[in-house]
Amino acid sequence: MTISPDTIIFWQWGWFSLNATIVFTWLVMALLTLISWLVTRHLTTDTTISHWQNLLEVLVVGIRDQIRQVSQQQPDRFLPFIGSLFLYIAVANLLTILPGYMAPTGSLSTTTALAISVFIAVPLFGIAHEGPMRYLQHYMKPTFLMLPFNIIGEISRTIALAVRLYGNIMSGTVIVAILLSLTPYFFPVVMQLLGLLTGMIQAYIFAILAMVYIASATSVQTASGAAKNQHESKADS
Repeated sequence: MTISPDTIIFWQWGWFSLNATIVFTWLVMALLTLISWLVTRHLTTDTTISHWQNLLEVLVVGIRDQIRQVSQQQPDRFLPFIGSLFLYIAVANLLTILPGYMAPTGSLSTTTALAISVFIAVPLFGIAHEGPMRYLQHYMKPTFLMLPFNIIGEISRTIALAVRLYGNIMSGTVIVAILLSLTPYFFPVVMQLLGLLTGMIQAYIFAILAMVYIASATSVQTASGAAKNQHESKADS
């Protein structure tokens, strides 16, 4: 039974091996790039738009609304990162309907890379809003003794983010393989459909958790900035 796409080697030369995780990851990225180019090459502001542009606008508006609800902030600066996470994970999971394809999100290396990107993005967004010194001070609140615990918390939630996505995708693959060996017709089809639904849910959860972590790094600055603006407006009046 093949559980992880890491174990499928297509080509190897010395220390370098081209496994299914790498191949299918680049396949998903190439597909997303191609679709993006095809959909956006004829964008228009006319009242009559194509079905693809309509679908694109619905998707972008939906992601922006979710970001706004989670962060309570303007979503535009978060949209490229969160949207890319969601679309990549969603498409990678949906393509499992193709014979011979294995979702790269079923590899711990892929989910770890996605979690690390969130781990890096959180302080970058926080520093961009508050500056390096003010942001780093949050790790020493309410006292500097909390610094190691806050750092451990950042690392542990990154690990949890990677393992959660990997575990859910891998478990679905294992269940389908077991049912396929027992009842090769009906139940695997049902589980495959449930697997597609689970894949979409996991893409949504991963993107939402990433937004929650980023919002926690920027919400303090937003609140303090609002209070500052309110104080300045009272002073002017």
